[in-house]
Amino acid sequence: MILENKLNIANQVELAKAEEKISKQKAKQLFDSGDIAKVEVGTFAGLAFIHACLFGDIYEFAGKIRDVNIAKGNFRFAPLMYLEHSLKHIDSMPQGNFDEIIEKYVEMNIAHPFREGNGRATRIWLDLILKTQIKQVVDWNLVDKDGYLSAMQRSVVKDIEIKALLKPALTDQIDDRALFMKGIDVSYYYEGYSEFKTEEL
Repeated sequence: MILENKLNIANQVELAKAEEKISKQKAKQLFDSGDIAKVEVGTFAGLAFIHACLFGDIYEFAGKIRDVNIAKGNFRFAPLMYLEHSLKHIDSMPQGNFDEIIEKYVEMNIAHPFREGNGRATRIWLDLILKTQIKQVVDWNLVDKDGYLSAMQRSVVKDIEIKALLKPALTDQIDDRALFMKGIDVSYYYEGYSEFKTEEL
């Protein structure tokens, strides 16, 4: 099923290409314009702001809570009827140290509040919490795709694996532009998008 989009693209491959190109340009703009500093750190409102920035030119639903139930493989994300309650709970979760921040990130992943683009928006959101709270960010280049995806899958039951994977990848280069751009590329690569380099758009 092809998602309804503002570009009126009815071809899946074309839509994926356009989505990658436009949203990567928007991620770059988010950093270069300084708008990233306006994001409310660690809240759903902050995540919705990031999501709307990335996908607002492509989808009507950008930055809005999904109105359908969604699943990936055998895993069903938070059911619609509990989603708003779940997001309020995540907003109130502590974020004072690395473990708490990852626990909050895992919960937001389980909530999966948007119709599409959750992972890409939420990894930016995660880095902003880490940056604000512990003055570090993840160097996503150091995080293997398969290791990350399987650790995230299992994080629903136990978050020890994702913590063990991300902790050694932390860096204090929190304002490094090149690191941010490469991080966007890796984040998109996890989701199967690797046609464009953010830096070159």
